[in-house]
Amino acid sequence: MFTSLLSLRQQQKRLLTKIVEGPLKDYLQTPIPPRKQSLLETEFLVLDFETTGMDPAKEAILSVGYTVIREGRVILRESGHHIVQVNKQIPRESVAIHKITDDRSQQGRHLTDIMGKLLHKMAGRVLIAHYAPIERGFLNAACQELYGYKLPMRILDTLAIEKKRMQRRQQPLVINQLRLFNLREQYSLPRYKAHNALEDAIATAELFLVQMAYINRDIRKLSLKDVSY
Repeated sequence: MFTSLLSLRQQQKRLLTKIVEGPLKDYLQTPIPPRKQSLLETEFLVLDFETTGMDPAKEAILSVGYTVIREGRVILRESGHHIVQVNKQIPRESVAIHKITDDRSQQGRHLTDIMGKLLHKMAGRVLIAHYAPIERGFLNAACQELYGYKLPMRILDTLAIEKKRMQRRQQPLVINQLRLFNLREQYSLPRYKAHNALEDAIATAELFLVQMAYINRDIRKLSLKDVSY
């Protein structure tokens, strides 16, 4: 268990003394960007997980989607999408939402392989997700299962960023207003097909960049601490 009194880099160094060679050790050897670092100098990995439910202790990851933001731009050629091989029957409600059947899942990749690739992509980058507790929770659960430890990470949350903006402007919150689909519409971003991990990740990346432009037109003046909630 990590103490909040330790910096993320200190947490990484502490774990390095306990980890054998492998994807997690490689991830830990690359420093996580500090809060004072500017957004323009920071590389981001924008993540989305499709899951069978909300509870990481009971549910499973169905698919993983990600894209990269570098120098204030979405780098589509570095995007990825993976179906996870789930070793239990997928609930019908999940199939209806995510369109991932048991047969399709069995043709996917094992979580061990996907996490190894994902940790490589995460190294030295800050994560972004829409409602980050989901991605954080499932990442920690997967790393605990595969490697025996939770994961030190820095993750920004586009939902939390928007909520803070509204609170500062004393705007009332309307039910479902902070959903990814609805926020994109508010910012006049094009519609997209929801419940696909890759498309959701790209949609979140675009939303983040627009949010940053609204917070400050000159992204060079923003640091990670300005949008960490």
